[in-house]
Amino acid sequence: GVEVGPQPQGVVRADALDKMRKIVKHGLDFVHLFNEGKEFPQCTIEVFKIMEKVDYPRNKNDEVIAIIHPKLQDQDWQPLNKGDPLFVTLDGEVIEYKGDCTVYPTFINEAAYYEKKQAFVLTVKMKLTANHIRSSVL
Repeated sequence: GVEVGPQPQGVVRADALDKMRKIVKHGLDFVHLFNEGKEFPQCTIEVFKIMEKVDYPRNKNDEVIAIIHPKLQDQDWQPLNKGDPLFVTLDGEVIEYKGDCTVYPTFINEAAYYEKKQAFVLTVKMKLTANHIRSSVL
């Protein structure tokens, strides 16, 4: 599957549709070349590994007591460091990130995850290396 976003529910965006078409075309091109026996060299790619799903701050009655801080909103995949703002309470108190390493939040304040008690996901950046491959069936 391919998910391209963010994009609100019930909305079709031309830019997202274009990106999805390009991704699917590249995937099909790869499969075609692989099936023809093309050898692909070793490669390294930067990825984001999900480390933690973060809920909104809640009170003892499980009611949300803070919202996403304006400086975090729309900052998916951007570095978040210790002391950076995460949430702001309805009283104006800022809740900061207390982690010891740089993380990269994503799915920030997405409506589809609200009912799942997920304000955002924290990821870490890492590199993966794939060995060269070639189809063994020719």
